[in-house]
Amino acid sequence: MRMRGAVLGGLAALTVVGGIFVAVELGLGPFPDPEGCTAEVGGHTVSLSTEQSENAALITAIAVRRGLPPRAASIALATAYQESKIENIEHGDRDSLGLFQQRPSQGWGTEEEILDPYYSTNAFYDALEKVDGYQDMRITEAAQTVQRSGFPEAYEDHAEDARALASALTGQSQGASSPAW
Repeated sequence: MRMRGAVLGGLAALTVVGGIFVAVELGLGPFPDPEGCTAEVGGHTVSLSTEQSENAALITAIAVRRGLPPRAASIALATAYQESKIENIEHGDRDSLGLFQQRPSQGWGTEEEILDPYYSTNAFYDALEKVDGYQDMRITEAAQTVQRSGFPEAYEDHAEDARALASALTGQSQGASSPAW
């Protein structure tokens, strides 16, 4: 009788643990979605993986900490979208690495530095701040001035998502067509 009670108790515990595991995996109830997060701003929705979310938050937080306008965060996020899908990757064209696909051979830093998201984001902002009038440029123009990509218009493909993320992460919302973003 005791054995049967122990087995039933064990099965009940497994069922509860299994149910919680499934709920967490599916992002049901009060449990967060472990696959990422979603930001919705002005009817525009952006979905990111957990890694992308962490990197987007860091990119934006560094802009805020440096006292840069949300426009700077929008430019950096669009650049990271295009260059790495906002993932800290260890490969790329030639010796390109990291969130912004910066190259040691182009003076962005050592491989180790470029693979440090904090370092590479600050390096990006250091270069962006040297671009006269970046606040009034199209996102793709400002990004291209910093990055010198072979596909200069590609950054514009990510401008709307970048503006939405910058709005969501800074708490400063404006319309997508606003030149301030």
